Amino acid sequence: MFHPVVSPHDPATALVACDMTGAYITHDGGRSWRMFNLRGVVRFFVFDPSHANVIYAQNDNLWRSRDDGATWKLVWPAPSSIQGISMASDHSDETVVSADNPLGTITALAIDPHDSDHLVASAGGTKPGLFESADAGAHWRRTADLPELANRVWIQPGVSASLLAVGQHDVVARHGGKLHIYPAPAQILDASAGTTGTGAWLLYAATASGISVSRDAGATWVSALLPGTGARVRAIATSFLHPDVAYASYSGLHLDGSVWHGVARTRNSGKTWDLVWKEGTSAAPNVQDAWITARFGTDWGENPLNMTVADQSPDLVYGTDFGRTLISSDGGGHWHAAYSRRTPDGGWASTGLDVTTSYGIHFDPFDARRQFITYTDISLFRSETGGKSWLSSSTGVPKGWLNTAYWMVFDPQVKNRVWAVFSGTHDLPRPKMWRHTSTDTYQGGVCRSDDGGRTWQASSDGMPSAATTDIVLDPASLKDHRTFYVTAFGRGVYKSTDDGRTWSLKNAGIRQSTPFAWRIILAPDHSLYLVVARRSEDGSIGNSGDGALYQSTDGAESWHELPLPSGVNGPTGLAVDPAHPQRLYLSAWARATGMHGEGGGIYVSEDAGRHWVPFLTRDQHIYDVTPDPRLPGTVYASGFESSAWVSRDSGAHWQRIAGFDFKWGHRVVLDPEDLNKIYITTFGGGVWHGQVTTEPAIPDASAILDIATPEMEPHR
Repeated sequence: MFHPVVSPHDPATALVACDMTGAYITHDGGRSWRMFNLRGVVRFFVFDPSHANVIYAQNDNLWRSRDDGATWKLVWPAPSSIQGISMASDHSDETVVSADNPLGTITALAIDPHDSDHLVASAGGTKPGLFESADAGAHWRRTADLPELANRVWIQPGVSASLLAVGQHDVVARHGGKLHIYPAPAQILDASAGTTGTGAWLLYAATASGISVSRDAGATWVSALLPGTGARVRAIATSFLHPDVAYASYSGLHLDGSVWHGVARTRNSGKTWDLVWKEGTSAAPNVQDAWITARFGTDWGENPLNMTVADQSPDLVYGTDFGRTLISSDGGGHWHAAYSRRTPDGGWASTGLDVTTSYGIHFDPFDARRQFITYTDISLFRSETGGKSWLSSSTGVPKGWLNTAYWMVFDPQVKNRVWAVFSGTHDLPRPKMWRHTSTDTYQGGVCRSDDGGRTWQASSDGMPSAATTDIVLDPASLKDHRTFYVTAFGRGVYKSTDDGRTWSLKNAGIRQSTPFAWRIILAPDHSLYLVVARRSEDGSIGNSGDGALYQSTDGAESWHELPLPSGVNGPTGLAVDPAHPQRLYLSAWARATGMHGEGGGIYVSEDAGRHWVPFLTRDQHIYDVTPDPRLPGTVYASGFESSAWVSRDSGAHWQRIAGFDFKWGHRVVLDPEDLNKIYITTFGGGVWHGQVTTEPAIPDASAILDIATPEMEPHR
């Protein structure tokens, strides 16, 4: 979690960004949050100091909201200059391609407190400079060269010509139209500034050597020492209007025979510091975290990566780290988690600030109130309240397998009997996970539970430790002698015919020596289909080892390869029409080539995979496809282009599902009781759920509910 900022107009309104494309806004002081998505990771937010409803956000592009974060439109690059959106990477990250963009990426932005149309930005790429706009970002001109790109820019209230720009190695101050460049005391990791009652700057810097403070806009510096020794400081924040108070995020501090991390506070401009958040191996008594510390300990989230202090009150401070947002409203005396809250039954309920990667949501066939979510990084969670509250549910899973729960299945006749596949390797089948690592080192396997998923034990005899990513139970097999099929990434397919106790490798006919076995599907006619993930993003490996699709008609004893659609090298999922076993739906990932990628989308076969027809090509990065057996002809799909789709005619035509705002969607999962309700699991945006509709719920206000593709704002 990154870049928290509090509105200077309303301390109950704040924003937070994350590294998974989502951004979050609260209007009630962090009790609840709404996610919005600007099609990329936000690097900073800036509130207009004069207009409470105007907010700017920068990722690769500059966006603006004029309605307090409800809707967003593109400011820069100029909408009229847009030539296209490149989306060729494996994550379908977006790059706006424009005809003329002398600014490049804006790295810092400030708004004149006396003229909201006057913007000052650090930009210019390899030729860093200050750029200024007199018309709220529609047009820009370079007004000064910079020695380096700045990470922060501030304009002094009352003196619009006075500003500070801070980079890693230099501080640039402008007074009376003159630019002064001062060297940093050491490499600056983070900086924060405020204005004193006399109109002077008070500047704090977290550097590679500690904390430095300047009272003369960076011309001279003094060191500020925390108690103890050895502290590493990586974030610092002050109140713009109360700069005598500042907070520093530290780790590795040696004091009283122990090593601590947390947050230090000064109330006298850095002369002395108090450790207001002091944590070692045990949780700090004044930090009321939610489930992360309880599940993973105090070192998982670490000390804050970023902090912010409200302009109105130096006692209101936010800290964000590797998974948490924490808030203090009493100057660091007490901190509480803003991402989740405790429920009366002892579980946890999300506040909407979700940055979790989920593969599936799973419903116990014997108890509608018992549900599970298979997660990356945080393993398996269970609800006994129909999704109202959640508990960690991975007790007994071997330590090396704990990172990720990929999938699970329930015994259809034995209550509380469940199997799941776990692995210490997350985020498969993303290339970043296997590009520089041998799959032979992956850990994981099958676990079994006989108490409804509360506790688990390994059940993988005969299967070497591997990244197991999918499991299928044959419902026609006998109780207590169930037949299972499991995919092991880099090893192949394993089969068990004795309730999952022992396993044997079933790779006959699979041509890859170390197949990236990813998904396995059991059709109504008992055919098996195997999806093998690709090894190259652009298809350069060719037939010798790229993605593939196989079929078995003899219980995985032998496999024969099916042709992929022309141009496809990245199959991601496959589904069989429940009413027509010969009809297959294949989801595919585009090759990283061209402007938008090629060879992705959804393909349909009417002859069990012998021939394919493209049915959805607008979205080139589809993760999975889900037919609804209860509604003949209804098929759902989701992918990484901020799109969830529904077809009512077996894939011939598709419509976007309104209201799903996240960039990276994984799977659509059907609600077992409500025909019109679905769940969408995501890569970094939690689990979404809602009623299926393709029309906005509010006429003429679709962006409030569906801002996956924000409109580009024309010149004013």
